[in-house]
Amino acid sequence: MSFGQGGPPWGGPGSPGQDPYGSQRGSQDPYGTQDPYGAPNSSRDPYAPDTPDWAALADASAARTRRRRWLLIGGGVLATAVVAAIVATAVVSMNGGGEDRASDKNTSEPAVAGSGTPSESAAPEPSFSSVAPLPAPSPKDFISSADKDKAPLSADTLFPGRKLTMGDRVYEKGATSSTTNCAAATQGSLGSVLASNSCDRVIRATYAKDGVAVTIGVAVFGEEAQALKAKNEVNQRESGIASLSGAGVTTFCRAPSVCRKTVNSYGRYVYFTVGGFTSGKDVTTADKDVFTTGDDIAEFTFRQIHRRGRLQASAAAAAPVGQ
Repeated sequence: MSFGQGGPPWGGPGSPGQDPYGSQRGSQDPYGTQDPYGAPNSSRDPYAPDTPDWAALADASAARTRRRRWLLIGGGVLATAVVAAIVATAVVSMNGGGEDRASDKNTSEPAVAGSGTPSESAAPEPSFSSVAPLPAPSPKDFISSADKDKAPLSADTLFPGRKLTMGDRVYEKGATSSTTNCAAATQGSLGSVLASNSCDRVIRATYAKDGVAVTIGVAVFGEEAQALKAKNEVNQRESGIASLSGAGVTTFCRAPSVCRKTVNSYGRYVYFTVGGFTSGKDVTTADKDVFTTGDDIAEFTFRQIHRRGRLQASAAAAAPVGQ
């Protein structure tokens, strides 16, 4: 059987060697070995199953993830830089173009002396007077001179009340007296001493307890110097204040009785005591009741004189300036 020159019977007319399915041999893979993603794969097994390359896909996904991460980091840095630039611009604008001004700064450093630009917001510092305050008046200043010692003075102001209590001892007050004839209230040479030192007056009061009586006499002078001089000139053996009887107290401490005598001074005041028994008994060193009574009355008199000075000093301190 002869096929003739035209080739086998399945050849297309006028196209020797053409694929009966219309595909050209040598120009197209008859088995579909072309990469499904468009990349030629001439080395691919023509009989391998038609599945994607998972390793290649994983590499591509990782590359895309890295690109997104770097894009996010870069975007964050850029955003931070933009915010910082905006804040810096605002601060510069608030500070007047970036120039330092004392009123805009919050600094703990003090302004430089003599700079001529003190801080406008600084609070004024407190000022203090360079003049030292006057010292508080001394009570003794007011009882050392008649010019300052202006408070009322009498037997009632020096010896108030009907009784005197010192500790657990209570004394009854007897007669009182006040005279400008200083010598009339004395015994012996005391009168001349008071007169020679310009005594202004003598105030007396008597206190008694259990048969013991003491008369206190306060001689008042114009100045402290006169009082001190008179006290130093007193001879207690030859003179003293005269005892004062009356108001329930009998006569005591008159010659020839022996009595206890004391003298002391404070400011412009000299105060004397004479104490003994109302029975006329002589006083000895063993008669402690006489000594205790005399000391109590003298201590009370000192307190009263000091109180005069304290009250007047307090009044002077509370008075307005210039009065």
